[in-house]
Amino acid sequence: MSPPPERGRLLVAAPVLTDPNFFRAVVLLLACDEDGALGVVLNQPSETPVAEVVPNWSLRASPPSVLFVGGPVQPNAAICVGHRVGEPSRSGPGSLGRSPEEEGEELCSGYSPLTETLGTLDLQRDPDEIPIELAGLRVFKGYSGWGPGQLEEEIEEGAWFVVEGRPEHILTPDPDGLWQAVLRQQGGWLAALARHPVDPSLN
Repeated sequence: MSPPPERGRLLVAAPVLTDPNFFRAVVLLLACDEDGALGVVLNQPSETPVAEVVPNWSLRASPPSVLFVGGPVQPNAAICVGHRVGEPSRSGPGSLGRSPEEEGEELCSGYSPLTETLGTLDLQRDPDEIPIELAGLRVFKGYSGWGPGQLEEEIEEGAWFVVEGRPEHILTPDPDGLWQAVLRQQGGWLAALARHPVDPSLN
């Protein structure tokens, strides 16, 4: 039995899903609750360099350092997901005399955790203002969205598989091979699906 869709998990498109926005897509869920779900597609790189859109973040972007198409919703919006290493720095101006709660709020300003090591970053901030050490990041244009109960219905219909996500999935240097790689890692019949031909008529 697959795990339920939750923040930080991956949606892997089944071969039956032929919508061009999600054909062989791997989606990182950023939110999933009674109001619906939101995520970004991890394996649809564009040809636009990150440096053209948010140059101050480009040096921290993982290769390939291009914008990724996160989905068809609000294509002009930018979402950044980063892989944090270590703990936030507890030194620096402004921390003296603050309570641990106040200090924690300030230290996490600009960074919203998704999982233990993944979070979203505020691209309006200067990278040096956010006391987070990053192993890498991705910048997405647009996102994927589902209304209340819609994603659960699609999963029930067999359009998506829900699997646990890993940082190496989000920051893969080989986005074109991500769909097959994630399925192979699951073992069993899902691993067998990784060999499913793009065009079944050629099988």
